[in-house]
Amino acid sequence: MKRLLRGGRLIDPAQGLDGQFDVLIEDGRVARIDRDIAVNGQPDLDVVEVPADCVVCPGFIDMHVHLREPGFEHKETIATGTAAAVAGGFTAVACMPNTNPINDNASVTKYILEKAAQAGLARVYPIAAVSVESRGEQLAEIGELRAAGCVAISDDGRPVATAQLMRRALEYSSMFGMPVVDHCEDRSLAGEGVAHEGYHASLLGLRGIPAAAEEVMVDRDIVLAGLTGGAFHVAHMSVRGSLRAVRAGKARGVRVTCEVTPHHFILDDERLASPVSYDTNCKMNPPLRETADRDAMLEGLRDGSIDAIASDHAPHHYDEKKVEFDRAPFGIVGLETAVPLSLDRLVHTGVVGLGRLVELLSTNPASILGVPGGTLRRGSPADVTIIAPDLPVTVDASKFRSRSRNTPFDGWRLRGGVAATIVGGVTMWVNESAGFHL
Repeated sequence: MKRLLRGGRLIDPAQGLDGQFDVLIEDGRVARIDRDIAVNGQPDLDVVEVPADCVVCPGFIDMHVHLREPGFEHKETIATGTAAAVAGGFTAVACMPNTNPINDNASVTKYILEKAAQAGLARVYPIAAVSVESRGEQLAEIGELRAAGCVAISDDGRPVATAQLMRRALEYSSMFGMPVVDHCEDRSLAGEGVAHEGYHASLLGLRGIPAAAEEVMVDRDIVLAGLTGGAFHVAHMSVRGSLRAVRAGKARGVRVTCEVTPHHFILDDERLASPVSYDTNCKMNPPLRETADRDAMLEGLRDGSIDAIASDHAPHHYDEKKVEFDRAPFGIVGLETAVPLSLDRLVHTGVVGLGRLVELLSTNPASILGVPGGTLRRGSPADVTIIAPDLPVTVDASKFRSRSRNTPFDGWRLRGGVAATIVGGVTMWVNESAGFHL
């Protein structure tokens, strides 16, 4: 199959490209990028005219999602989760291991990959558990999991339990070129907290999770990454003290990277009380932090300290969230809102440019995980995200392709959205309201 994406603005930071280019795709890979590629004498060529106001990017990669299968199919399945991914502009996702059974052995990894192949939508990169059953006691068989197709290790949903276990995880995973992704939270400090420890939690009578619970674990893991030479990635960073530690670690050559979610760079803990008090769609872990923390995340995105944007897509059934705040599970869905929110609140406010946004959503996630993509260089997989930066978007949770609807952004009107998602040269999703037709 041959396809030519003609017109539009192409942005590929990995190649230093930002301008009007055509992209020629052959057999699922990028064959050529050039200006005004000739189409004469190629009757089998499918020519796609990209609208002038659209931007062609290397496929976006969400490096932190929960697909819930196996075990929690009432929340999400691999099929519905990858359908949400392509609708949200993501050509690939990395899925966390806190399924049932936990992805701590090759049989679970293979099951996930088989289900992803059956769905035939976004690429799925499994992340394996650090420890057996994520109990924090014994390392999982990391070599076996790597051979089965896992790209990183994490006990996400739980922090890596001890410094000794984290040290061994960093040492062992570095043998296989895998980062350790940690949910940084000191459970002895977090306790039974359900919201950020601060004014708004106190006002509502909610038990607090202090910023220090995250900071001390980030500090611990950076020290251990420096000791071992292993690669450490901070999942869903939320507080300014963590960002300071990441900057200091990078400055002294530690292999540390970090991600931030849209809800942590857009919302703060005031949302707990307004416009609706005790809205369980504002309950996530780490929790929404105070305004100074949110602003620090924006500055980290602006100055390059933060490496990636990830959704932390955490679907839950309606009945599970429609309970008292204390009893509701943590987490919100994010695959179908991450790109419009980023365009509206980062690009159109001048926090980052489009090139930096592509780094955060594509180039850097591919590099951190060591997976194909992140560029449209010749020979690369033809995974392409086409965005319409000025497209009016209204978030409508009832139309999500995800099986769950738990979002605080329902009804938000945003500027910028996804026009099309192409995986391996095959169109997986098109937004005709963007004036795009494939």
